Amino acid sequence: MPVAKIRIYPDPVLQTRAAEIEKIDERVVRLAADMAETMYAAPGVGLAAPQIGVSERLIVLDVKTPEGEKELITLINPEIIEAEGRIVEEEGCLSVPEIRENVARAERVLVRGLDLDEQQREIEAAGLLARAFQHEIDHLDGILFIDRISRLKRGIIQRKIRKLIQEAQAAQDDGSRLF
Repeated sequence: MPVAKIRIYPDPVLQTRAAEIEKIDERVVRLAADMAETMYAAPGVGLAAPQIGVSERLIVLDVKTPEGEKELITLINPEIIEAEGRIVEEEGCLSVPEIRENVARAERVLVRGLDLDEQQREIEAAGLLARAFQHEIDHLDGILFIDRISRLKRGIIQRKIRKLIQEAQAAQDDGSRLF
């Protein structure tokens, strides 16, 4: 299974609500496997389909430590049906590299979705798993973690990202002129 290219902000697919998955077929199973491989290779603790350019409601998560056993969770059309408490902790994102900020999230969540066998699952989560569910489900709604911070901080981050993009493009342009 191939490792997919992770889309980087400001890619429009990251800012668009993803479509519901109507049928769980071999394509969806293959997509979930590719996403898991991409997430582990990154490495990350979660990945949403829009992050690899597929605007569909599918997430994979594994918050276990690299030394521990893998505990992959795959959910199709996930939704948060209960949330309680509030906690502010630092977050990062594979689609917004090199940026980390404190983000307020619910402390505990109850998430509902379908697994790859079309069975409905409800998962109660706290701690890092709750944060990861909220982060990845946000991706399905076209929301990035930087959308959940103050406008001032978001503006600073957006300028930093534009500068990084310009520097990368300039380096690429300089490299192409050498030949």
